[in-house]
Amino acid sequence: MGTNHVTHIVWDWNGTLFHDIDVVIQATNASFGEIGLPPITLERYRELYCVPVPLFYERLMGRLPTDEEWEVMDEAFHRHYWALAESAGLALGARELLTEWQSAGLTQSLCSLAPHENLMPLVRTHGIERHFVRVDGRTGQSTTGKAEQMVRHLAALERVPPQRVVVIGDAVDDAVAAQHVGARAVLYTGGSHSRTSLLAAGVPVVDTLEEAVREAEALADS
Repeated sequence: MGTNHVTHIVWDWNGTLFHDIDVVIQATNASFGEIGLPPITLERYRELYCVPVPLFYERLMGRLPTDEEWEVMDEAFHRHYWALAESAGLALGARELLTEWQSAGLTQSLCSLAPHENLMPLVRTHGIERHFVRVDGRTGQSTTGKAEQMVRHLAALERVPPQRVVVIGDAVDDAVAAQHVGARAVLYTGGSHSRTSLLAAGVPVVDTLEEAVREAEALADS
């Protein structure tokens, strides 16, 4: 791995390091069943999914859910998701890439919209916590995306200037958060978005995490 420019990677968790898209679809359809919506296919989900999540439901329903409907939908999804989450594993090559990056003397962290109290046990279960200088999950009930959380995340990383940061994630929101803090981004097609929707973000789009890391290196050298 090239070290001409010391790069810090901020990894996303759901749909990126954690290959949980099948669990997401199962939980989505189980929650849809509770509120009378028809099931959704993976392809359709990737076409429509966006952050903030209520807008995703607007695309499905043709209108924004009411506050009461949103509370029911959100609770149902998370109840089903966390019941199934342990059946998901790390994405292909994730463990090796994390090890290689750290072994090269480079740093990485994890910034996720998953609730922090749920995120940490999963990260520890998969034995990868030692690879990160910091792990931040969501605290509170914000549904506005990752931008402000990314501000706090980078502020807590000492001596890591934003221009040396590359965010790797599976959602357009990851690119938005990166831009918000002055960092760059690489988006990965293995999660919640279709390639077409990711390309709209105007950043490199890749099909494997190995490609994502290579792109991060290339961005650092540019």
